[in-house]
Amino acid sequence: MKRKPGKRAIAVRSTVSKPRKVNLNHKYIFVIGGVMSGVGKGVATSSIGTLLATKGFKVNLVKVDPYLNVDAGTMNPTEHGEVFVLNSGMETDQDMGNYERFLNRDLTADDYITSGMVYKHVIEKERALGYGGKCVEAIPHIRDEIVHRFEHSARVNKSDVSIIEIGGTVGDYQNIMFIEAARVLKIRHPQDVAFIMVSYLPTPGTLGEMKTRPTQNAVHQLASYGVTTDIVIARAEVSLDERRKEKIATACNILSKRVISAPDIQSIYDVPINFDHDKLTEILLEVLHVDKQTARHLSTHPIISLADWRKMARGIKNHERKTLNIAIVGKYFNTGDFVLTDSYLSVLEAIKFSGYAVGVKPVIHTVNSRDFEGNQDSTSRSDLLFYKKLDEMDGIIVPGGFGESGIEGKLNVIRYARENQIPYFGLCYGMQLMIIEYARNIVDLKDAHTTEIDPKSPHPVIDVMPDQKKKIAGGNYGGSMRLGVYLARLMKGSIAQEAYSYFAGKKLPKLTTLIEERHRHRYEVNPKYVERLEKAGLVFSGKSPDGKLMEIAELPRFSAKFEKDDSKAKRTESSSFSGGRPTHPFFLGTQFHPEFLARPLQPHPLFTEFMKAAKGRGKMNEKNELNKKNMKDEENKEEREKIIDEEISTAGMVEEDE
Repeated sequence: MKRKPGKRAIAVRSTVSKPRKVNLNHKYIFVIGGVMSGVGKGVATSSIGTLLATKGFKVNLVKVDPYLNVDAGTMNPTEHGEVFVLNSGMETDQDMGNYERFLNRDLTADDYITSGMVYKHVIEKERALGYGGKCVEAIPHIRDEIVHRFEHSARVNKSDVSIIEIGGTVGDYQNIMFIEAARVLKIRHPQDVAFIMVSYLPTPGTLGEMKTRPTQNAVHQLASYGVTTDIVIARAEVSLDERRKEKIATACNILSKRVISAPDIQSIYDVPINFDHDKLTEILLEVLHVDKQTARHLSTHPIISLADWRKMARGIKNHERKTLNIAIVGKYFNTGDFVLTDSYLSVLEAIKFSGYAVGVKPVIHTVNSRDFEGNQDSTSRSDLLFYKKLDEMDGIIVPGGFGESGIEGKLNVIRYARENQIPYFGLCYGMQLMIIEYARNIVDLKDAHTTEIDPKSPHPVIDVMPDQKKKIAGGNYGGSMRLGVYLARLMKGSIAQEAYSYFAGKKLPKLTTLIEERHRHRYEVNPKYVERLEKAGLVFSGKSPDGKLMEIAELPRFSAKFEKDDSKAKRTESSSFSGGRPTHPFFLGTQFHPEFLARPLQPHPLFTEFMKAAKGRGKMNEKNELNKKNMKDEENKEEREKIIDEEISTAGMVEEDE
C-alpha cells in the first residue's frame, strides 16, 4: 500500500521553529567542479545547505547529472555509485542521499535533473506540437527547459535558497547546457545568483609543492562560458596556506577571504563546522545581497541546531569508543584494481549513525561474497580462513543487490551467521536470501530458490507477484518494480516493533505498529510458503497493511508468544533452540531499504537494534579473548615454573658432582 500524503508514520523530532515572515528574493547557489570529479562537490553542497539551515534559511538542494539516462535506476553501482531512492520512487544519484542526511529531511523528484529527462521531455513536447511547429533546438529550448526546472524546484519547495550541484567538471561537454542555463538565470536575477567552484589542488610527489594552476585554469574556463566565479573551495590533502590563497584570489579576481580551504578530514560531518569557521555563510550572504537585518532575524529561527550537529560530529569520530567489527557482504566492491565502497554508501553511513547512538565505533570490513562459494564444512585451508574471519565479526550485513553472481557465497554466510549466533541484518535481497537459506536448511526444501535466478525452481520461495508478472510479460520491466515509500504493519512483541518504539533515543508514548519505508525491488516472499516458514520458527513481523506482502522476517530472541491483538506479548528466555523453535540474538531481514531513511541526527531504529546486538556479541568476544589470554598466561606460568624447577634441579645435580 503506497503511503498517502500526510504525517509520517513515525514521529520525527524537529528543531524547526515556527514559520517566520521575511521579504527575501529567492536565491540560487551553483556548485561547479574544477580539475577533476570525485573531490567532494556533493559534500560541499550538502554542507552549505546545512550551514544555511542553521542560520534559519529554508534550503532545497538540486542534483544535476549530465548523462543521458533518464534516471539512475538502470546503472550498475560500480559505474556511478549507489542508486538512492526517494519517497516518490525516483531512482537518483547517491549525492541525493547525502543531501537528505545533511538536511535531515526528505527531497522530491523535482530536486533531481538529468540530461536524459530534459531531452525526453522536450522531444515528447515537440511530438505533441507543444512548440507550435517551431524549429526545436538546444538553445533556447533545452536551455529554457533547464531554467524552468531550476525555478520550479525552488517554487514547489517554497525555499529561500536553492543550491544546485552540476555534476562533472567545467570543460565537460555534457554539462555545458546546464552551465548556460545558470548563466541565463544570473542575467535574469543578477543579485540573487552565486557561483562556487570546488576545485582540486594537487601536490605531485616528485615536487612536494601544492599547485594552484589547474584551479586557475578551471576558473578561467568557466569565465569563458560567461560565468564569473564568486567563491573557490580549494580541495587538497592539507590546508591551504596564505600564499596560495592570495595566488588563487589574484588569478581568479576574487577576494582572498572567498578562497575557502577544504583539506582531507576524517569525517565528512566536520565539513559544515570547518566552513562555519571560515565564515562561508557570511560570505555567501554578502554575495547574494542578503541584508544583515534579514540574516539576524532568520538566525533566531534555526532549522537545524549547529550545537546538535557539532555534538554528533564529535561522537562519530570519537576514538575512545569501543570498536565493533561489522562485515558488509556484497559483490559491488571492485572496480578494476580498486575497491569502491560507494556502492553501499547509505548502508555504511547508517551503521556509523547507529554506532554513535549506542556508543560504539564500527570498523567496516568489505567482504566479497564470491570468497564464500566453498561450503563452510570444507576442509580447504582457504575456505577455513574465510569462515574464521566471520568468527571475528560482531555483526554481518548482506545489502541489496540483483543477479546470480555471488549468491551461493551469500547463502553460506547467512547460514554461518544463523548457526553461530552472529547478529545478521539482511536488506532487500539480503532478506530474500535469508528466506531461501532458511527454507533450504530448516524447512528442508533443498531446491528452494528465487525465480530471479531459477525460474523453474520446484520451491520458488521468492517470486514475482501475479500482477507484476503481467507487466513483465508486456516488456514493462521498470513498471514491475516496487519503488518508493510504502506502509507496513508491525507485529506487536517482535524485535522490529520494539525497535521502532524507540525513536531518537527515546521511547515513544504509544507502541508503534505502522511504519513507512522506501522500497526498490521486483521480487517478494511467495505467500504460498509463508505458513510453512512460520511453522518452522520464522516470524514475519512486518507485513503490508493488507497482509499480502512480507516486509520483515526475524527469528525471536526468546521463546515468544506473539499476539495479534492489543495484549502484550509474553516472553521467556531460552537458549538458541527452545522446544525445537530457533532463536537468535539478531537474525532479521527487511524487504525495504532502511538505510535510505537513516540520518546522522536521526539514526534508523533497525540499524540501532542491530548495533546493540553486535555490541552484545562484542562484549562476549572480549570476554572470550580475556579467558583465552588468562588461560595462555596460566599455561605460560606453568611452563615458566617447569623451566625454573628444571634449572634448580640441574643446579643441584652440578653441586653434588662438585
